[in-house]
Amino acid sequence: MSTTKKNTTTKKSLSSDKLIALYMDYVLENEKTPKSVYRFCKDNKLKEDEFYNFFGSFESLQKGIWERFFEHTLKVLETSPEYHEFTNREKMLTFYYTFFEMLSANRSFVLFSLRQYESKLKNLEQLKGLRKQVKHFAQELINEENETKNLKVLKQSEAIFSEAAWIQLMFLLNFWMDDNSAKFESTDVAIEKSVNTVFDVFDNIPLERVIDFGKFLWKEKMA
Repeated sequence: MSTTKKNTTTKKSLSSDKLIALYMDYVLENEKTPKSVYRFCKDNKLKEDEFYNFFGSFESLQKGIWERFFEHTLKVLETSPEYHEFTNREKMLTFYYTFFEMLSANRSFVLFSLRQYESKLKNLEQLKGLRKQVKHFAQELINEENETKNLKVLKQSEAIFSEAAWIQLMFLLNFWMDDNSAKFESTDVAIEKSVNTVFDVFDNIPLERVIDFGKFLWKEKMA
């Protein structure tokens, strides 16, 4: 009877977030990914079919981790009363600051995950779900701004802006991975300058920001 009760309790408490936490712990403690779902479940006293109730493979679980990073970031933003009063520029800045704070809190896992394979493209496959989320987030920002503009010629392209936001995130991610500054302050500066540059490009006043951003990148590269 006690065994049945224990198994029932485990089943009830199991969730996709719990599986993600177990997977991240395994990777950090063993400095490698699990060899099989069967072995991973056995080590964590789970049935294999319980894993498949949430993820079809380790690859889908890895994608789920990045999607959770995004979802938790958005949840933090949505619960802030000030956020809803921000301009789109401020919303994007706050999004990046919060997102990279979350990455920094999980830096050891993120660095392992993004350097797992020799092929950079293979490492980036886990970001497919995150890419959709970030592009959708950027499209919503531009939709809000376009609704306030009466002239079609002044409206910003949602597709271009959302793609720019994704490229920007990839640049910032690479920057953050190599950032050795205290509290990753250089990444914060890169976020501010890159976001201002992108928004200024869409506001048709890019020159000063682009030059300033270029100087910053050159300084960081040569340091």
